[in-house]
Amino acid sequence: MAISHSPIEGISIDQLGHSLDQLFRAAIANGDLVGGVAMAGTADSLLYQGAFGWRDRETGRESAIDDVFMLASLTKTVTAVAAMQLVERGILDLDEPIGRVLPHLAKPQVLEAFAEDGAPILRSARQQITLRRLLSHTSGLGHEIWDAPLLRYQAMTGTPGLASRTNASLNMPLLSEPGEQWRYSIGLEWTGKVIEAVTGMTLGSYLHDNIFQPLGMHDTGFGILPQHAGRLSSVYQREQDGTLRPTESTSRSSRPGEYEAGGGGLYGTAPEFFRFLSLFLNEGRVGSIEILSPATVKLMGENQISELLVNPMRTAQPTLSNDFELYPGMPKGWGLSGMITHKPGPNGRSAGSVAWGGLANCYFWLDPSRELAALFLTQILPFGDARSLNVLGGFERELYRALG
Repeated sequence: MAISHSPIEGISIDQLGHSLDQLFRAAIANGDLVGGVAMAGTADSLLYQGAFGWRDRETGRESAIDDVFMLASLTKTVTAVAAMQLVERGILDLDEPIGRVLPHLAKPQVLEAFAEDGAPILRSARQQITLRRLLSHTSGLGHEIWDAPLLRYQAMTGTPGLASRTNASLNMPLLSEPGEQWRYSIGLEWTGKVIEAVTGMTLGSYLHDNIFQPLGMHDTGFGILPQHAGRLSSVYQREQDGTLRPTESTSRSSRPGEYEAGGGGLYGTAPEFFRFLSLFLNEGRVGSIEILSPATVKLMGENQISELLVNPMRTAQPTLSNDFELYPGMPKGWGLSGMITHKPGPNGRSAGSVAWGGLANCYFWLDPSRELAALFLTQILPFGDARSLNVLGGFERELYRALG
């Protein structure tokens, strides 16, 4: 369903809505998706919002705009905004050693190898972890879904996995020297701990008071909230034959656990997350509410990893993620809120666009050059599902075709 708050020269809103509705209906009919919600808009106009397919196919409950999704790693951008609020206020510094705030990270250890008996061989890191490195995935930390050595480390040391949501699950060694390479990581989980340490608040309380409540995001929070009853979108697993079966994801929980995961614990709706994204198109403001300064928004969208490039992510847990790389072969950087494409994308997005995804194939992108934000939420495992990404690509192409 296409909706426009104000007319945009050269764009046929009705035609765009019709083409996107057709795209998503075909994806449901073909078995590419079970259901989901998509939204797109500019700084001052909502170009499209649509719910398609089923919230729960087995019970016949159809998708609706206010369905609740496991946002997973889309949480990272919210946590990054919270951290940058504290940088603006002088409470945090992007480049001071983070060990001054979190003593646990003051003397990080790098996993070099495993001994013949399987024991991990560790050494002290030569460089310090900083907030900038946590936010840009250059801290040296990794993630168990894409780093097999961490699974081996967990098995040898009895360290619980991240799905346990225990504090002990974060006690992982580094896999590289801080600042030496980009590696997708649990850096935003630790950023959440940093926010808690300097504010004396839980991460959820800080986000509620400083982001969610000001923006009217009443359905967004850690874990499944009471008001989510009856609106929770079911998670499906892509089988080898391409079919989708219902599953209870290990990431789905009625409560956050011992810590609130700044890297992946939020649940919420498309309209609320899209409202949050709009602050990046409006110099940190949503309507009259200022969340960040224009200078901070600009900084968050700039490459923070110098000559380093975003590497392909090789799965260590195939039921949760495929091997993953957006725009294979294209050089990509990382800002303080997501991946940055250095060149124009094949489906239309501009160079300098920012994007990322969540585990169950939720994706967003921000194109500052075109003042465009887009959001695509579904609930399919594993991450990087080829058929979901194909639909995402079609969504992108139709939007840019309309923009001209």
